[in-house]
Amino acid sequence: MTIVNCSFHYSLNGSLDKPLILFLHGFMGNSYEFDETLKLLFKDFSYLTIDLPGHGKTQHLDSDEYYKMENSAHVIITLLNELKISQCFLVGYSMGGRLALYLTLYFPQYFSQVVLESASPGLETDAEQLERVKSDEQIARKLVRIVTKSDFVAFLSHWYAQGIFGNIKNHPRFQSLIESRLQNEPTELAKSLRLMGTGRQPSLWEKLKANKIPLLLLVGEYDQKFIDINTRMSKISDLCRLEVISHSGHSIHFENTLVFAEKIKHFFTAKTGVGGRVWGVGVKRNS
Repeated sequence: MTIVNCSFHYSLNGSLDKPLILFLHGFMGNSYEFDETLKLLFKDFSYLTIDLPGHGKTQHLDSDEYYKMENSAHVIITLLNELKISQCFLVGYSMGGRLALYLTLYFPQYFSQVVLESASPGLETDAEQLERVKSDEQIARKLVRIVTKSDFVAFLSHWYAQGIFGNIKNHPRFQSLIESRLQNEPTELAKSLRLMGTGRQPSLWEKLKANKIPLLLLVGEYDQKFIDINTRMSKISDLCRLEVISHSGHSIHFENTLVFAEKIKHFFTAKTGVGGRVWGVGVKRNS
């Protein structure tokens, strides 16, 4: 699939008469990130999944420019136009959640409701962004030094030892998560981190104040950092609804899939939302 001289791998599945959800995976994920969730939603929704730049089958792009958030967003909007989808639901996790929020705030006409899992509007000050860029660069250098599979496994083990992931290492499917991450190329992941990392993305805090789209903010009870961030988000925009999911860290969809799917389904099918606004209106496709 080629649009504006850039190839993004995607998969569109489900009946065209069902509401459509666009899913955006997190860092080191791919278009299969939400497969277990989709099994629980398939009867009620169709879905569009995408490999973001540097992940899955969307790698070695012609220009580094496509790895940046702003340009990735434009490519996704172009894809929706190519597929004649004028409006849909949107779900984004972590890095994909940051991109989903960018899409929501800059292209609101395309999305009726949005679920953000463990996401943020970025960093507010130049100093914070510079500090994060330096931190991400250190991680990127570790990625590019990976030579063997055992090197990559060691990196992933250290990555998932971070506090935001809670007890994910004890999850019975943790090894399958590692195997899925190993399908990516470390050098491509480094490029993604350098160009779409939190330090590089435009701050969305101010723009969030003018948000017009209902947002469901999901965070795990073991992820205090993102509980704090999303609590503040919910106070900035009246259209934000925050829910803390038990028995979960940063990766709610992986650790507590059933509850994650139930929250999505309920939010996208509810009759009314904040301020009496009608939610759950489905999707519009151009004829």
